[in-house]
Amino acid sequence: MLAGSVAGTVEHTAMHPVDTIKTRMQALHPPGHAGSMISRSSLREVTRTVLAKDGVAGLYRGVGAVAAGAGPAHALHFAIYEWAKQGLGGHREGLHPLETAAAGCVATVVNDALMTPVDSVKQRCQLEGSPYRGVMDAARQMLRHEGVGAFFKSYRTTLVMNVPFTAMHFSVYETAKRLLCHELDDETLRVQLVAGGLAGGCAAAVTTPLDVVKTRLQTCGITDPAKYEHTAVFPTLRQIVREEGMQALWQGIKPRVLFHIPAAAVCWGTYESMKNVLRGSAGGSTTTQH
Repeated sequence: MLAGSVAGTVEHTAMHPVDTIKTRMQALHPPGHAGSMISRSSLREVTRTVLAKDGVAGLYRGVGAVAAGAGPAHALHFAIYEWAKQGLGGHREGLHPLETAAAGCVATVVNDALMTPVDSVKQRCQLEGSPYRGVMDAARQMLRHEGVGAFFKSYRTTLVMNVPFTAMHFSVYETAKRLLCHELDDETLRVQLVAGGLAGGCAAAVTTPLDVVKTRLQTCGITDPAKYEHTAVFPTLRQIVREEGMQALWQGIKPRVLFHIPAAAVCWGTYESMKNVLRGSAGGSTTTQH
């Protein structure tokens, strides 16, 4: 669990600026904003705008939420993943992408229950012109004005997105790692980084439309509370397509992929390295006792 906690915290805090850019590109502009309904700006333009208006600190708005939540959530995520993979036979010799994917999906259900409230607070802080002074202020105001439900408004959407995301991510990672290990005859950190980056990038690209829906539902409380009649995934998705066109579902795909390639590489590299360190420590302790 410690390995998963460290990996999750490092991943989310290191890549938070890219996540902020992605959120700005996907979210609706608040009422009265001079721009269009959604950002049509490029990755470079949005980055320049954030830096010009808010400075470097603007890229890190909401980072406190993920710094606090990512550790416990990822600790449980990886612990449940390893347990489920063992139970489903994913630890056997050879390639077992279905077992690995299923284990990842089981872990995701628990992880998302912890991370959805954190992500909701984080994304509201990341918005341009966010009315909140910080993470705690956002959480207090959300609870006071919108109730507990505001923190879980996108939970179903998050699950619908993250179940296929995790299934693809974990199965591609384990498969790529095995194939690369077969070629190099050793599981090195480089293998873990390459396999992790490949898995994260592929899964992120495919699930971008669902991520747009999630972002809209999590941030509409301050951009346009009456915008979406449903909190269900597919009615919201259809409404976005009807009002804004198919291209709206792919807003933020570049920063999303750019986030997940290094984030997944860092996460898996850190996780596997921490596991090796902890195993070595445990082995050393056992040897000393004998």
